[in-house]
Amino acid sequence: MRKRYALVAVALTALSACGQEPEQRAAPKVATLSSQAPASAPPERPRERLDTTEEEFEAMLTRYYKCMDEKGALAVRVATNGRKKAMTADEVAKGEAADRICEPLYYPLPPWEKDPTNPEAADFARAVVKCLEAQGIDASIEPDGVTVSFQKEVQRALAARPGCEREAAAK
Repeated sequence: MRKRYALVAVALTALSACGQEPEQRAAPKVATLSSQAPASAPPERPRERLDTTEEEFEAMLTRYYKCMDEKGALAVRVATNGRKKAMTADEVAKGEAADRICEPLYYPLPPWEKDPTNPEAADFARAVVKCLEAQGIDASIEPDGVTVSFQKEVQRALAARPGCEREAAAK
């Protein structure tokens, strides 16, 4: 008996839907470019290039600084106009909390060649070290597997590194 009532209820529901005018029916949902990403999706983080200038990098930091400001923690560099300033423990805590939110959303990603998520980044780092060593510069790779470091002749190494990075990227 219950099955019969259930079947009648389903049939009546289906029949009532058939009698509606076409404009009363809901339009079918069709995927569009605007419906693919949720409205609250964060913007794509900028990515540095090997040849990014300091000015370009500063421009990439605009959204990060804005986020930090909105969280009530001015980025020290902006707040002090580059001067060193002693920060209170409260300011440090507020800055760290804001950075935990803003950094993953807005801080520029490293160049793809140096990005730990790039499976070829370790090969790139080894190629840079090999190039630096060919120029007589003692270089090594940090434990993260992608960061090239040097302890001696830092100025010379810093001057040679961009050329070695270009050479390694060209391979």
